[in-house]
Amino acid sequence: MQRPAVVSNLAELRQAVASARAAGKRVGLVPTMGALHEGHLSLVRASQSECSLTVVTIFVNPSQFGPGEDYDRYPRTLDADLDALGTCGGGILVFVPRTEEVYPPGFASWVEVGPVAEPWEGRCRPGHFRGVATIVLKLFNMVGADIAYFGQKDYQQALVIRRMVEDLNVPIEVRVCPTVREPDGLAMSSRNAYLSAEARQQALVLWKSLCLADAMVCEGHRGAAAIRQRLRELIQSNADMRIDYIALADPETLKPVEQVSGRTLAALAVRLGSTRLIDNRFLEPPPS
Repeated sequence: MQRPAVVSNLAELRQAVASARAAGKRVGLVPTMGALHEGHLSLVRASQSECSLTVVTIFVNPSQFGPGEDYDRYPRTLDADLDALGTCGGGILVFVPRTEEVYPPGFASWVEVGPVAEPWEGRCRPGHFRGVATIVLKLFNMVGADIAYFGQKDYQQALVIRRMVEDLNVPIEVRVCPTVREPDGLAMSSRNAYLSAEARQQALVLWKSLCLADAMVCEGHRGAAAIRQRLRELIQSNADMRIDYIALADPETLKPVEQVSGRTLAALAVRLGSTRLIDNRFLEPPPS
């Protein structure tokens, strides 16, 4: 196993990407905040399948964390991350910028995305998507990749980024890859590291709730309010759970639906103690 090369300043990054371009190579980008798990590595492998050079960025972005959130304690595991990336093979370059390079003194420009950034995470975490859209656009401009890879677990984030790319004519393709789960269904997340063994078992209620919604739709239930209520009852049967939202919505606009009459996104955000977890899945009514 050989660790990938690491660069920490923009000039080195651009030189490496320019060399790849001069050799006719396609460039992929996998933006991360580190604490890599199999979900991140699946995005790296997706990039490797289409691109000769994959740039993996590792940067815990302060501007997407609100007051009282977990910026200071967010896992920072660079050595383990490089070891994990070493298992993916060659063609990887890791960009680990300093905060001062990303947000230099006097930085004052921010990206605000419209309606798709407003509900759910936008309501629960004011300013979060401003920080996400800004850092992602900066990384797009820094790397100059052909394709960027994101996971479906952060579905709203991916939709916000797609909206930004379309609205601002950013010359990059956005790929959204399937959520990677543990064998018991728990969506892989860097924040799972916060969970005790007991809390880890309790967290399975997110996936169980989404499976319940799917089962209800397959059994013929169509009323969104009734489905949400059943999910609420299941989650709240655990006294340690606090629900931020249970949403059934149009997957393109995120507008809530009253009836599950076509492909619908079910999305959850739940607080388990001090740890906040999100998950989602598509609901597909069977043909009538």
